[in-house]
Order: sequence, then C-alpha cells, then structure tokens
Amino acid sequence: MAQQELEKPNVSSILATLKVFTKQKDLQKGILIHDELLKTGLIEHNIYVGTQFITFYARCGELAAAQQVLEELPIRNVVTWSTLIAGYTQLGECREALNYFEQMLSEGLCPDVITFIFMLKACGNMMAIGKGKKIHASIVSSGLLEKDIVLGTALVDMYSKCGQIGKAREVFEKLTIRNAIVWTTLIAGYVEHEHSEKALECFEQMQREHIHPDAFTFVLCLKACGNIGCIRKGKTFHAKIVEGGSLMKDCLFDTALMDMYAKCG
Repeated sequence: MAQQELEKPNVSSILATLKVFTKQKDLQKGILIHDELLKTGLIEHNIYVGTQFITFYARCGELAAAQQVLEELPIRNVVTWSTLIAGYTQLGECREALNYFEQMLSEGLCPDVITFIFMLKACGNMMAIGKGKKIHASIVSSGLLEKDIVLGTALVDMYSKCGQIGKAREVFEKLTIRNAIVWTTLIAGYVEHEHSEKALECFEQMQREHIHPDAFTFVLCLKACGNIGCIRKGKTFHAKIVEGGSLMKDCLFDTALMDMYAKCG
C-alpha cells in the first residue's frame, strides 16, 4: 500500500514535467526522461505515461520513436492509438495514419471521436473519398455524429476537400447544432470550388440564424465577392468589418480587402 501511495505522485510529476517538455518541443530533455524511465519499466506498465511519450515524440516530429513507444506497450487502448494517428496526420503522413487506423481496428478497438476526426482529416488531405465515406458510415452507426459538432464539422470539411460539396451540404443540413465554425467550413468549401454565390447565400442564412461570423468568415466572403465581381456586397462586408472594430486588427483583412477591390476593378 505504501509503495502504491508513493508511486502516484511520482507518475503525476513525470506526466507534468513531460507535458512541459512536449509544449516546448524539448526533444533532448524528453529523451533523458525516457531513458531513465526505461530502466524502471514504468513506461511499459503505465499506459498514461506511455501515451504521453507518444504525444511528446509526435509533437517533436519523431514519429518513428512515437511508433516504437506504442509498439512496446503491452496494453494499447483507443487513446494511445488515436495519439499516434493524430501525430501522423498532423505531420502530413496521412497514408501512414490510415494504416495505423486499420491496425487499431484489427485489435478490436472501437474508434472514438478524436480518432474519427483525424481520420476524416487524413482522408480530406489525401482526397480519399472512398475511405472517407466508409468512415462516415461508421460514425453514423456509432451514433456519435448527433452529439458532436466538431465531428460534424470534420465531415463537412472532408467532403469539401474531396470535391463533394453537395455531400458536404447534405451532412451540414442534418446537424442538430450549427456554430460559426461549421458554417465557415461550408462557406470555405463553396468558395474553394467556385460556388461563390452559394457561399454568400450561406452567410445570409448564417446571419438569419443569429450566428456571429469570425474573421475568417469575412475573409472568405470578401474572396467570394471578388470572384464574382460583386462590389456592392464587398463594400457591405467592408462596412461590417469596420463596425466590428476589433475585427479590423486582424491582418488578414488588409490582403483580403485589397484583393476584393482589385478583382472588382
């Protein structure tokens, strides 16, 4: 009992220290801790410490080391797998992320929201629409989509990046909760695929639902106005930005406004 009581603060201290090194991306100090803990066997017997080391190495860009930590864990759960998958996706190694997703499934583990979000991001980046649709089906069958707006946004983004803007809109319409982020994601998809009129219509509908746009929403709408040469709406957006006050501090607007006015002649 005494040994267990002493072990808890040690683990907490290790996790806290490693989180600091992860934030700082201090690879050398993290490796020193790793080397010391390998002698104690703590990593192999504590899944939380193992997961934090996967996060640490992934954040430092050392994906091979992160993979090795995972492979040496005697027990792996959905969190450890999702941490590795997230690391590969964030560093653009999307095909590897998909491979590890398949390995996770082969171990009989059920993906959680985080796993699905990074898988959708990987599919979008690779334009792997077939895989994306299969993941969408898994999400629907799990019942997670109805509860999580971030997951819904990831789906809209995946379909948009894969050029399936109609499907993105279909997913969007089925969401029970819609915030500024998911609206902006849909607007970005319309602008990217040259449906600027639709993008501006979305903004109007967003306003009717009393959803407040953020700086990126306005930048997209300015781009849409420039694309179709709609100077009247462009000036309206300019006025809204000025009225916003704090929005004007965002340097994104300088380029977006100049670009819009230039395209409108």
